[in-house]
Amino acid sequence: MTIDFKDHGKKPYIVNIEDATVQNDNYRTTIWTGGQLQTTLMSIKPNDDIGLEVHHGIDQFIRIEEGQGLCQMGPTEDNLNFKQSVSDDEAVFVPADMWHNIKNTGTKPLKLYTIYAGPDHVEGTVHPTHEDAENDPNEQ
Repeated sequence: MTIDFKDHGKKPYIVNIEDATVQNDNYRTTIWTGGQLQTTLMSIKPNDDIGLEVHHGIDQFIRIEEGQGLCQMGPTEDNLNFKQSVSDDEAVFVPADMWHNIKNTGTKPLKLYTIYAGPDHVEGTVHPTHEDAENDPNEQ
């Protein structure tokens, strides 16, 4: 499948996210930017990283599709007290205002996608059916 590596935001878009992530050879490619959500693909070379950063008021989801790395997070850029290895098929959840970085510790590119967002649902929401969601007063 051929992927059109451009930002398709603010209009409907469907893509095989795994294929797009694996095929992306750019460090960062934004594929969708909306008013409340953005998705980017990343390809991190061996011994490189995503760069130590913090997103004020924005939670982040990172999915590793290929490769291995070291994820570090903490309350300040000088106190990255959370460290864990990450690899294929693992997800990293970065709370808003949390400093974080992922370094490629492998010998091939680290392929990942990331979603930046503010929450849309009440924390802990579970809707077994579509009808339950439509009848939830918190979803109005």
